[in-house]
Amino acid sequence: MSDLNETEIKVFIDAVTNYFNQLTQETAQVRGAFLDDNSGTVPVYDYSGQISISGQFRGTITVSAPRAMIRHLLLALNESDQSDANLRDTVGELANTLAGNARKHFGGDMEISVPKTAAGAISNSGSRKRPYVIMVSWKTYSASLVVDIERLD
Repeated sequence: MSDLNETEIKVFIDAVTNYFNQLTQETAQVRGAFLDDNSGTVPVYDYSGQISISGQFRGTITVSAPRAMIRHLLLALNESDQSDANLRDTVGELANTLAGNARKHFGGDMEISVPKTAAGAISNSGSRKRPYVIMVSWKTYSASLVVDIERLD
């Protein structure tokens, strides 16, 4: 097994910033990226979406965002349904889009699941001892992207 390198982590950073830029024409900012030490420092917001990764890779991609951010995203998409179910679907779609963009980079050897969503935290069995955490700001909101993936050799 091997870790992703800096260039490969940048794929996820580019994917999340491009997502907001393409959907809202407003740029998201990466506030920071770090390796989590599993001490509970990764912020968990109101809704989380997760994609499981398999094939030549193993792990998960998890997005967690506050309710207000997702509602603002829905407004930017001219979506009036602000129900809990639609908020969960939206954060799941965000995770799915980020995983799909990563798959374009890594190729067909990276298989992605359908999104799993939850209100609040979502369980993560974890592949790496120290997953990559990317903190993103859009407008006045913050969200977290946790890339917990390793390549099977």
